[in-house]
Formats: sequence, structure tokens, C-alpha cells
Amino acid sequence: MTQLNWGILGPGIIAKEFANAIIDVNGKIAAVGARNLEKAQRFANEYNIDRVYGSYEDLLNDDDLDIIYIATPHTFHYEWIMESLKRNKHVLCEKSITVNGGQLKEIVDLATEKNLIVAEAMTIYHMPIYKKLRNILDSGQLGKLNMIQVSHGSYKEPDPSNRFFNPDLAGGAMLDIGTYALSLSRYFLSGQPNEVLTTVKKFETGVDEQVGILLKNEANEMAVISLTLRAIMPKNVIIAGEKGFILVEDYQRPTKATITFTEDGHVEVIEEGEAEKAFQYEVEAMNNYVLNKNENHTLKLSVDVMNLIDEVRKQSGVSYSFE
Repeated sequence: MTQLNWGILGPGIIAKEFANAIIDVNGKIAAVGARNLEKAQRFANEYNIDRVYGSYEDLLNDDDLDIIYIATPHTFHYEWIMESLKRNKHVLCEKSITVNGGQLKEIVDLATEKNLIVAEAMTIYHMPIYKKLRNILDSGQLGKLNMIQVSHGSYKEPDPSNRFFNPDLAGGAMLDIGTYALSLSRYFLSGQPNEVLTTVKKFETGVDEQVGILLKNEANEMAVISLTLRAIMPKNVIIAGEKGFILVEDYQRPTKATITFTEDGHVEVIEEGEAEKAFQYEVEAMNNYVLNKNENHTLKLSVDVMNLIDEVRKQSGVSYSFE
């Protein structure tokens, strides 16, 4: 199998996890770029990377790179995805892929024009258990899908300078944890919601610290989403059909789901995949998009999710200083 050359843009904590995943699937990290050469060199030393750059521009000007993995704060995603595409690089970018739908539309248009792959490093789209559950739903075993319920809560110290609460860094629950909940909902809904209702509690800086969202699509499938940065909540999902429901706990990187068939009370436990391989699944998917020309269905989901986030922000009056 042809080996693709990866370049890492933004060698932070999450990039270390991803670098290990590339290595574990026998990929090649050919270069790393940071705003600080010393930081890039430390990362290169840890992962035996040959080429080291002290700027993102120099990294992208490396003609020997096939794919750029972007792990900067999400306020910088749009800029560096666009610059990567302009230099004919495929891109895998951390979530949230952009901060609004307008940015993502420009990215999709340019990628389409240049016949390049862009994907969001969203675990929901790549965990094997979700693909298995999707097949179970599609088979009709649970009847018509009626309701999805997602809860996701974590406690962040209320510091206005912290990235979670800083509007200059597109802080707030929606772009941090909401991307997971909305991606999960959109993955299982048969179509994009055409009705969105939301209520938001804002932090003193104006970003969303708690969010409640209700979605409904033309098939009358609904999703109820609860998000908070101010309280620890179980990260659980319930997917309910006419004949039964699925429970997924710790839904970001799950390997197990419990299915309850309500007509007879039968309970079945489904297991698939490994949590520690979450990033490997993303690397393998990207390899298949580029090398095997597999269609990237996930980008459309990312577009739908970003448009939903835009609508939630519009209804709640949440804006960022740079927009």
C-alpha cells in the first residue's frame, strides 16, 4: 500500500495523540510546523520527524507532503485549511472544523474545485460501533426512528480569559462539546433538521455556557440536546425507535451499546471497536479517501452540523468578536 506523507500543523497535546495514531497504522509523519521552531523541534525529536519548520507557511510550502493535519485552536482552522488547499494538500482538521457555516462553504468550494479531500477529525463519524448501530437502525429492527437524546456536561472554572469562555477564541459550549452532540444527532437522523429551537444561558463574556436544543426534520424525527460547561453530566445518548431504544454511554469514543427491544423486553449488548484506536480510525478513513478514492460522506455531515450551530447562535445572539 502506498504510504502518504503527513504534515502536522500545530504540535499541541491533541497532535501527540494523533501522531501516535499515524505511527500505529504505519503512516509517515514527514514534517511538523509550529509558530515556534523550538516547539516544533521538541515534537520532531519525540516522533523522529525529519523535517521541522518554525512557521506554518514553511510547512505548507513543503511539496513532499500529501496530507496536513491541523490541530490549532479552532479560530485558526479556516485560515490554515484554505492555505493548505491552495498549496494542493489534502486536509484533516480537528473539530470544530470552522467557527461558522460561511467559512466551511468556502473551504468546500475550494476543495471541490481542486479535487482535494477535506475532513473533520470527528470521532463520531469513524467509531465502528456507530457504523454497526446505523446498520441496525437501517435494517428496521427498532422500527421508525423517533427520538434522540444527548446529554454532555463538564465543569470548567469560570475564567473569562480561559479559551472556553473567551469570545475572541470562539469559546462556549457549542463549538467545544456541542459539535459532538450535534454530529451524533445528525449522523443518525435521516435528514437535516428543518426546525431548530434553542435556549441559552450565557457567561459574562457573552459566550454560551449552557445550551438546550430541540431539532426536528421532515421525517418528524427529533433530537433533544443538553450541553453545559458548568456542571458534570453523564455523556450519554439514547436513540429511540418504535420497537426499542439504544443506550450509548460516554458517547465520544464508545465501544459498547445496549439495545432494549421494548416489545418483549429483550436486551442485547453490542460491542465493536476499541476506544484507544479512535484516532487510528480517522487516519485509516483519510487514507481510504485519498488512496482508494472512497467517497467522503462525512464532509456533508460537518456542513449540516455547522449550519445548525449557526442557527443556534443566531437564535441565542451569540457572536464572536472577530466576525
